[in-house]
Amino acid sequence: MPSLQRDLGISDGDRQWIITAYTLAFGSLLLLGGRIADHTGRKRAFLIGLLGFAGASALGGAADNFEMLLSARALQGAFAALLGPSALSLLTVTFTRPEERAKAFGIWGAITAVGGAIGLLAGGALTDYLDWRWCLYVSVPIALIAAVGGYALLGESRREGRARFDIPGVLLVTSGLVAIVYGTSQAESDGWGSAKVIGLLAAGAVLLAGFAIVEIRASQPMLPPRLIANRTRGGAYLSVGLAMVGMFGAFLFMTYYLQAVKGYSPIRTGVAFLPMTVAVLVSAGGLATRLLPKVPPRMLIVPGMLLVASGMLWLRTMETDTAYVEGVLVSGLLLGFGAGLIMPVAFNYATHGIDRRDAGVASASVNTAQQISSSIGTALLNTIATSATADHLASHASQGRSPALAKEAMLEGFATAGTWAAWILLGGALIVAVLMNTPRANHQAVTANAGSAEDAEPLLAHT
Repeated sequence: MPSLQRDLGISDGDRQWIITAYTLAFGSLLLLGGRIADHTGRKRAFLIGLLGFAGASALGGAADNFEMLLSARALQGAFAALLGPSALSLLTVTFTRPEERAKAFGIWGAITAVGGAIGLLAGGALTDYLDWRWCLYVSVPIALIAAVGGYALLGESRREGRARFDIPGVLLVTSGLVAIVYGTSQAESDGWGSAKVIGLLAAGAVLLAGFAIVEIRASQPMLPPRLIANRTRGGAYLSVGLAMVGMFGAFLFMTYYLQAVKGYSPIRTGVAFLPMTVAVLVSAGGLATRLLPKVPPRMLIVPGMLLVASGMLWLRTMETDTAYVEGVLVSGLLLGFGAGLIMPVAFNYATHGIDRRDAGVASASVNTAQQISSSIGTALLNTIATSATADHLASHASQGRSPALAKEAMLEGFATAGTWAAWILLGGALIVAVLMNTPRANHQAVTANAGSAEDAEPLLAHT
């Protein structure tokens, strides 16, 4: 991102759009993507999503201005909204026994961690030795290989019945989220009290309220209220969303801290993130998978959220000359172990006991929580960070502008935003501890494949 930002002349206030253009399109269209996957066929949706993502990645790699890059990132998000729920719903309808689900979702989390580690190293190497554009181009061959494998190996599944898509719901939720994210990002330049920011945030709230009303009244809502009314799934969605606020904020701030403050190269930055991804791998693939069938979900999720909050608070201990081992390494390990405890458990319980016909939209709902929280959280934390940096520079204006002061101000912004993120996570941990009172799953199969969602809920509650 620092190389991309310099190359295309993007301001610090606008840099978060490189992330949020993707996550916002992804998150706001995920529920529609889940419904499309359910009705048109999950294998078909998976393959179309892969090929579309490859094309959008190629467009982004060729971008010669900020607007073209944002368009490509939004297209990536749109096709990912079809790809994500179809992939997760294929997993959900394939593995139904608790022991199988625990193992499958543990492997899913472990592969995600390995992919993250490879991506960080590859991204750094491609930026250093070729160009940042290859971080986008590299998705093309990967997507093509996955499409060939998916076509040959996956079985098709779909929901029976006539498809009716909730277009008003899509328009309301997308426009509402764009208004909130844009309003949050504008607060950095205009101030939180400006009429423009207040108007955007208010409009976003009204549009989202309209979305909730439409979903309650629609015959085939994009987000069935019964999915989120369940305490277990509601707690899972909340924990995923808040965990992503911390993780995306950490990736953004640590990337700029390591490169702009510490002077690391892109590939060295990628290596510096490896312990975090290894911690996710160990925590998700080793600890969480083993404990998932044995303990209630909040016994893993709440400690995980506390660890992620601690990782964000650790930013306050870092100075411009803090050694890597004392600063980024400690914070990264806390974040990694915490996320590894949260993600497999939350994704498991977010789709647990779902009617097979709703597998796509249930999978999309947890992905939506992840991406929307990433969008709003990144915009909010970037605004807090840049505002704190500007305030620090203004309060030390008598010292003149020097590289050392600029680095100190940047770090002050990151630490301030990290503190806000930590408080948000701590509040979320308290809510999940009270809300998600689900007992541990036993070793009997809990599946709703043969019946309706309403039939499955008592069985899930009992077990």
